[in-house]
Amino acid sequence: MSDDSQRLIPLRQFTAPRYWLTWIGLFLMWLVARLPYAFQLMLGRLLGSLAYYLARERRHVCEVNLKLCFPELSQSEHHKLVKKTFSSNGIGLVETAMAWFGDPEVFRPMVKVSGLENIELALAEGRGVLLLCAHFSTLDFGGLMISMFKDIDATFRPNKNPLFDAAMMNGRLRFCDRIFDRKNVRGAMRSLKSGHILWYAPDQDYGAKYSVFVPFFGHPAATITATARFAKVNNSPVIFCSHYRNEDNSGYHLYFGKQLENYPSGDEVADASTINQLIEGAIRKQPDQYLWLHKRFKTQAAGKAARPY
Repeated sequence: MSDDSQRLIPLRQFTAPRYWLTWIGLFLMWLVARLPYAFQLMLGRLLGSLAYYLARERRHVCEVNLKLCFPELSQSEHHKLVKKTFSSNGIGLVETAMAWFGDPEVFRPMVKVSGLENIELALAEGRGVLLLCAHFSTLDFGGLMISMFKDIDATFRPNKNPLFDAAMMNGRLRFCDRIFDRKNVRGAMRSLKSGHILWYAPDQDYGAKYSVFVPFFGHPAATITATARFAKVNNSPVIFCSHYRNEDNSGYHLYFGKQLENYPSGDEVADASTINQLIEGAIRKQPDQYLWLHKRFKTQAAGKAARPY
């Protein structure tokens, strides 16, 4: 992907019948973004409940992940957390619609921020800032929240549906200055060299090729090493960011941590472990709001036979 792609993509080109269902879905997202907030939450919980009963494969993935990562839970506690996770991720789908199609100013009073001074200090060094996050259910809405306080660039994983991919790109360009395909390493590095904040989520399983196996909730997980390479290219400060929906549904809390010390250290395993520990700590604050539907332990050093799913 080149920097020229930072312009909004015209969607009128996607007129073939194979896109009609996608158009209906995008129109529904546009409508949902205009509902009162209480109705948006209610709809999100309903979507989560439907997904819990209908998306059996994803429910299995969620159940396996939570059993691995929270073995101390009783059977009833585990069952409750699985259902709550689906509810939070259903709300997350609605929040994505809010981020892509809603009015940001409506949500600004609902966002509390902590640690903004950490970003200010890091930016003052003039080497860009690598802003790490995790795949919380509030992912896109989290990007919108961050943009209320600071301009950001971001990396993303393209969608196989060209229309949805273009709509996702346009939606994220509402709160990101520039967006780079995760494979566009040069573009991401240029962002940091230009002194920008690069929003980057390193917590998914992308296979073993560019990863090391380090603990995540006590279990080996393929963890990409690109995070340390990004930080090293311009000696950029690294800050971890997390964002949560308040338990009482009163709004959101955005946290910017302090700049990581001695990172990167030059030891790929130690650096990857540091990132996983940060992500694990953030998840434990609100475990239901993490994307446990992702096969985080899919890649195993012992091969496919060792997969837990």
